[in-house]
Amino acid sequence: MERSSAGWGSGLIGVIIFSGSLPATRVAVVDFSPMFLTSARAVIAGLLGAMFLIGLRQTLPSKKELVPLLVVSLGVVLGFPLLTGFALQHITAGHSIVFIGLLPLATALFGVLRGSERPKPAFWAFSILGAAAVAGFALFTSGGGSMLGNALMVAAILLCGLGYAEGATLSRRLGGWQVISWALLLSLPAMAIIAMLTAPIVWNSVGAPAWISLAYVSVFSMLVGFIFWYRGLALGGIARVGQLQLLQPFFGLVLAAAFLGEAISWGMIASTLVVVACVAGAKRFT
Repeated sequence: MERSSAGWGSGLIGVIIFSGSLPATRVAVVDFSPMFLTSARAVIAGLLGAMFLIGLRQTLPSKKELVPLLVVSLGVVLGFPLLTGFALQHITAGHSIVFIGLLPLATALFGVLRGSERPKPAFWAFSILGAAAVAGFALFTSGGGSMLGNALMVAAILLCGLGYAEGATLSRRLGGWQVISWALLLSLPAMAIIAMLTAPIVWNSVGAPAWISLAYVSVFSMLVGFIFWYRGLALGGIARVGQLQLLQPFFGLVLAAAFLGEAISWGMIASTLVVVACVAGAKRFT
């Protein structure tokens, strides 16, 4: 019971931290390109992670753990940040946050695939209904963005769910902060090269809000949040603690409205509620 409670508490902190990621990314891509933002945040977080690994004298991961760590890197270090960065050039933060309602389902689906589980038919019914709700929102809402932005968000969610599920499995052996630190370290050389090639030509044009947003997504979204999140998933279980992500769209919509001044339509709120209900139903049958 204590282990489960610790997992829920740690997972909740992670969700609260992640809730600020999309609004911060929306601000940052005004002055930074998505490629530079993705690589720079990975470099900053990777250097911090390397300091932790060296300072606390962590042993190297085994050869069989390298491929799963690369999958984590692909999903949460490169895929999700890069695709959401591109998406937020076409859609608002509030619009994108509706898609986050599918992240728990994506995480559960990859958790099912990794664990060879057999969900009940009702699980798939809720899954299809939730996907239809998001598709309907993307097709019929107006003023929020483009089909390209919507497609990029769907791809980002799938990669992130894969990274979450793979990282949670690894965390049971390596530890939560170790998993994200090793994943960041593996991607550090490539990210450093990309950051240098895509750096802004004129730094004076970068405003303070973009710098603050870069700092947030680098330190909190890319490292600190994962320390709590992977620990929570490892202690409490992927499907169970993953339900906490249902709160993320609500936190994110509030932040987008409070800090970005974005209008939150009733359509966004209704779509988010439908997705949350569908994901909750699907999780009930995992």
